[in-house]
Amino acid sequence: MGLEELGAELDRRLGAADAALAADYPGDRGVRQPVHTVYVPADRYDDRTVADWGSQARAALAGHDLTAVLGISAEVHDRMVAKLEREPIEDLRIDFEDGYGDRPDPEEDAAAVAAARVARQTPYYGLRVKSLEAPTRRRSIRTLDLFVREGGVGDGFVVTLPKVTSVEQVSAFVYVLETLEATYRVPELKFEIQVETPQAILGADGTALIARMLKAGGRRVTGLHYGTYDYSASLGVAAAYQSMEHPVADHAKDVMQLAAAGTGVFVSDGSTNVLPVGEATHEAWQLHFRLVRRSLARGIYQGWDMHPAQLPTRFAATYLFYREGFAQAALRLRAYLGQGESGYLDEPATAVALAGFVLRGLDCGAIDEAEIDQHIGVEMTALAKLARRP
Repeated sequence: MGLEELGAELDRRLGAADAALAADYPGDRGVRQPVHTVYVPADRYDDRTVADWGSQARAALAGHDLTAVLGISAEVHDRMVAKLEREPIEDLRIDFEDGYGDRPDPEEDAAAVAAARVARQTPYYGLRVKSLEAPTRRRSIRTLDLFVREGGVGDGFVVTLPKVTSVEQVSAFVYVLETLEATYRVPELKFEIQVETPQAILGADGTALIARMLKAGGRRVTGLHYGTYDYSASLGVAAAYQSMEHPVADHAKDVMQLAAAGTGVFVSDGSTNVLPVGEATHEAWQLHFRLVRRSLARGIYQGWDMHPAQLPTRFAATYLFYREGFAQAALRLRAYLGQGESGYLDEPATAVALAGFVLRGLDCGAIDEAEIDQHIGVEMTALAKLARRP
């Protein structure tokens, strides 16, 4: 058998595996990942929410020297303040779940209708509905139905499905979304899976169900969001030790990252409930700043923010991460592209990561396009191609 015939036989034998790999691991979706998601209880959401959060975040800085508290440069501080003025929230979730609680049906109905009629205020937005567990199942789909019916769906819309405990719930939610699309003739609805239960990580049969959940949700699933406190509590972690950096949290997020790798699904860290208010403001800022930096270093580029005063440290930590790493990333990319030496022998996979790092910094405002042109000397389309962004 000649080499051509041997190659053709391998194509035949591996054709199904090739197709499955391409379908299951399509790679980067080519869209911006927000650096955070802000959760706002539905009864507190109106057309001033984003502007009010920005104002409150800037007001929280009054009387504090954040450069000294966090050890950041004036440049990072100024970029952070500009971000709070320009775009204080990148991704907003109108919360009908834990942040909202159980209300009489007429009250939640009215809140869903009112929320749907508020104009979009952020690049990404959506709802967190109640879970599909039996006690809240009907309320969950009723709220979502009202929001869609009243015209709340637009570009950047996504639904967060909390407390997922089975692959069947994911499949059922796909059915719900298909039904709403057919009923109200809206574009394809996307959703995120919130990982808050041990069943999402390890099923009764010993398998990692989160990977099967992604398969069941298909292209509709855009994100996996870690729920710090529900998950930790469900594993018996005492309240004082429940944290984004507890070993059980790291294990869950490791599994989430493995399941999402190559799928185009974003992974988001959770939140800290230690709020920067009162006398403990500086300590809470330092904690949040450190936790955000920790997530970024672990390759988790998104997290939750629950209070306006957490926005300064979210953006300060994020901007410092990209500003600190940009010079070396630029040097290594130039060398990879044959425009100099860096002292590194980077392979294609690392070049993809370097290009992705730069583009993430650009997306959130930590890096400017002029800096990319000056220090790397590459067109944006070429940089996106190198990062394998379609």
